[in-house]
Amino acid sequence: MKNVPFARSVIAVVLSTVVMSGAAFAEETIATKAENTVEKVSTSIDQSVDKVGTSVDKSMKKVDGFMGDSSVTAKVKSALLNEKSIHSTDIKVTTTAGVVTLTGFVSSSEQSEQAEGVAKLVEGVKSVKNELKVQKDKTDSLGEYVGDSAITSEVKAKMLADKIVPSRHITVQTSDGVVKLSGTVEKEAQSVQAEKIAKLVDGVKSVKNDLVVKAAK
Repeated sequence: MKNVPFARSVIAVVLSTVVMSGAAFAEETIATKAENTVEKVSTSIDQSVDKVGTSVDKSMKKVDGFMGDSSVTAKVKSALLNEKSIHSTDIKVTTTAGVVTLTGFVSSSEQSEQAEGVAKLVEGVKSVKNELKVQKDKTDSLGEYVGDSAITSEVKAKMLADKIVPSRHITVQTSDGVVKLSGTVEKEAQSVQAEKIAKLVDGVKSVKNDLVVKAAK
């Protein structure tokens, strides 16, 4: 009978150990689940951030690419205009991802090759696709009369190449050979220079200068 209390004590100790082990196991399981949940949430957040970052990067690249192509086109047009031996009013320039395409008419194969060479030397040009055609007679081109759109393009290009004229603030419109300049400039000299440039372009009959000179502060 003396062994009964001892046996009960042993049983109590065993039961206590089992209970404590079960509690510890439960706590460990809960902690493990919580840790796994946090890890999953963290991974999900990281993936979302990466997706947003990638989307922003792609959008920025598209914007940069567009601005770069526009700048290249303007530079090529300006370079062609500065080349006196090339009749650039019949040449159209487009740029996609740094690849310049030349279309339109020239008077000889030599001019076609020269135009391509000029374009290749412009900063930012990766390659040139030359689709220029050699005109056989006047009917292949715009003829002796330079079209209004060609006049507008040439006036804009010449203003862009000029150091005095703030071309980005000037709007150029042409109707039946009459060029209209509108917008704002900082100085009277800029207005005078812009009008002078327009008058020197082939095909321009007259220039209507509606440029506004900002009042000095």
